Amino acid sequence: MFEMLAIHWNVNPVIIGFGPFELRWYSLLFISGFVLGWYIFKWFFTREGVSVKLLDPLLYTLLIGTIVGARLGHCLFYQPDYYLASWEGFWEIFMPWKGGLASHGGTLALLVAMWWFARHYGRKNNFDFLWILDHLAIAVCFAATFIRLGNLFNSEIYGDVTTMPWGFIFDLRGETEPKHPTQIYEALSYFLLGVFQILMYKYRLDKLYRGFFIGTFFIGCFGMRFLIEFIKEPQVGFEQSMTLNMGQLLSIPFVLLGIGLLVYSYIKKTPAAVVHPEKPKAQPTHYARGVK
Repeated sequence: MFEMLAIHWNVNPVIIGFGPFELRWYSLLFISGFVLGWYIFKWFFTREGVSVKLLDPLLYTLLIGTIVGARLGHCLFYQPDYYLASWEGFWEIFMPWKGGLASHGGTLALLVAMWWFARHYGRKNNFDFLWILDHLAIAVCFAATFIRLGNLFNSEIYGDVTTMPWGFIFDLRGETEPKHPTQIYEALSYFLLGVFQILMYKYRLDKLYRGFFIGTFFIGCFGMRFLIEFIKEPQVGFEQSMTLNMGQLLSIPFVLLGIGLLVYSYIKKTPAAVVHPEKPKAQPTHYARGVK
């Protein structure tokens, strides 16, 4: 009965391979998220009068922060018993291609990376830390969508057994019963959040305050993550004995931070868009005043 209602998922995670080199769906989707983010930020910068020369250093900062933070998040939050128990495990921390990236770690690292970026470039270009986080929140929604689809192609991070007709049997993992395709649930929730954010940016930017976008992102993204975790399979052994799993425990502070940012936004009432200082009007010369 299960198999009649389920979708057999047996997609090869490798698109093409040349000897030791493999191009995987996950890698392609991961990079695609950053490319799309680059174009979204180009629109932001052009619309608000920020130099587009900052796009390349922003992209490098985001890439490094995401990969380093997501890798450390997985190693330290989910499997410290493996990565910190031996030298072999420790050196694997520096091998992200062996698998294991955590979105919570990536988020924390991005906060630090964007703080550095705002300190380094913000004052000269009339933006601050909260402004860059607001705009990053919009782009990250779509990047996160791509990453979760990459998890689907890897047949990983799926849910519990389901009787729903859209259940996936992940053949590559040896599964024989349909499971919730939680990768699709998360990808769809991030995509819809991104559409909401970008529509608000396009049509309501002049009526919003700084902190709105990052606040709603934290609430929407990690709120949905918290709920979807209830139907996910445990990622590591110790989660089986927990009422709330690690993903849920790490999501709660971000939801609370999002609520705090929204409250701050409407108390502070700093415009969401960049405010450029007015250039002083040229004063008439002594000669011009005399001629008049």
